[in-house]
Amino acid sequence: MRVFACLLLTVALGLLSRRYPLPGVLAQHTGDALYTVAAFFGGCLLVPAARANRLAAAAFGWSVAVELSQLLPFGWLADLRATRLGALVLGQGFLVADLFAYAIGAAVAWLVDVTIRRRLPRGPQPPDKLPDLFTR
Repeated sequence: MRVFACLLLTVALGLLSRRYPLPGVLAQHTGDALYTVAAFFGGCLLVPAARANRLAAAAFGWSVAVELSQLLPFGWLADLRATRLGALVLGQGFLVADLFAYAIGAAVAWLVDVTIRRRLPRGPQPPDKLPDLFTR
């Protein structure tokens, strides 16, 4: 349930980053980095036991594949991208800079995941032994 909440929060932040862009270079690339973070959380939902480094690599790979698909000249793909949902999921227009944003997003997702998992108790723990992260 926490992973799904993180996915929803990431999607919301990505949409907000388009509506209310951050200043400078962050304006264009925050949403791209968050796209990869959302792919990471989607991977967490699909394969909960997967290691963070594999999830980050898969999320980065997915994002790069979607970016590269923007170079394909298929009419049906262009028609799909012309819709609001298609543009949000598949993007519009290939940019090399987006690849760097995806790498940053994968690294941030990995770092957050590893940091949180280190704080989680190993094995069954009584409720009073939960880390501070989840008791506040």
